[in-house]
Amino acid sequence: MKIILPVAGKGTRLRPHTLTKPKSLVRVAGKTILEHVISNLTKLKCDEYIFVTDENGHVIEEFLKKNFPNLPAVYVTQEERLGPAHAVWLASKYIKEGDDVLVVFNDTLFITDLTKIPRISDGLDGLIYSKEVEDYRRFGVNVMKDGIIVDMVEKPDQPISKLAQVGLYYIKNGSLFMNYLSSAITKKLTVKGEYYLPEVFKLMIADGMKLGAPEIDEWLDCGKTETLLSSNRYLLENSTRSHYCIEGCVIIPPVAIHPSARVNHCVIGPHVSIAEGCNISDSVIKDSVINANSTLKNVILEQSLIGDSVELSGGSQRINIGDNSMIELGASGK
Repeated sequence: MKIILPVAGKGTRLRPHTLTKPKSLVRVAGKTILEHVISNLTKLKCDEYIFVTDENGHVIEEFLKKNFPNLPAVYVTQEERLGPAHAVWLASKYIKEGDDVLVVFNDTLFITDLTKIPRISDGLDGLIYSKEVEDYRRFGVNVMKDGIIVDMVEKPDQPISKLAQVGLYYIKNGSLFMNYLSSAITKKLTVKGEYYLPEVFKLMIADGMKLGAPEIDEWLDCGKTETLLSSNRYLLENSTRSHYCIEGCVIIPPVAIHPSARVNHCVIGPHVSIAEGCNISDSVIKDSVINANSTLKNVILEQSLIGDSVELSGGSQRINIGDNSMIELGASGK
């Protein structure tokens, strides 16, 4: 199996945090989004991970070499922003005859057992992982008949289907899939100037290929601050290690506190993630994510997202601060 991970997205909805780092390196529940994704994938027997990056791909590569030194990884740069299907197509030179392919986008985190792929794909050409949603107008949905996808509709006005695609795809014949991607690009099957995978899958369906739509257990959006905090809450509540005891502090689980973080005279939790190298004192923090190497003193925070290397002191706020910021709340200005 080859696993393709397009990580070139700019993550504009998570600014200012994604102005200084790739979206996949934003943290949630004690890990980066990318660490959560790879942890789910390492249960599979994978010959090669293919990362499709942008011009800052060296940041992803350095992170993976440090944190997953044994990961069999190669890297491709998407120099032109021509859409998700174009990003996947760039991996084609690494897909050989006989390879099956799993495509994983990192806009969301998924909870599902991928080891079941051989069983649930039996008799099918591929799987378009899905989740039933109420607000079907926001998503691309699968239209089903007898357990097989017969059509795909982007953001339908009518409830033709509530089975939304979640950005996780498995194709048995990887080289054939790449041929379909090439065909879509040759035919310029674009939507608003970009190439999207549903247009490719429609070509496959028209040729009689059978695609299933298994539902995942949970679909966790990390694309904007509010949903990232919601995903942080879910992951912490379902973590096997979220109870901590720190002398001089009140810790209200679930929380994730990196062993290198220094926390003194604080009330932390519930639903707080504190990354490595942080120094937090005389503060009350709940329902928040504090990224690496940040210093917080005498603050009261709730529903806040704090970037890397932030210095924050004094005040009670709900706040969203990007990397390398220094803010003194309640300062007189003199």
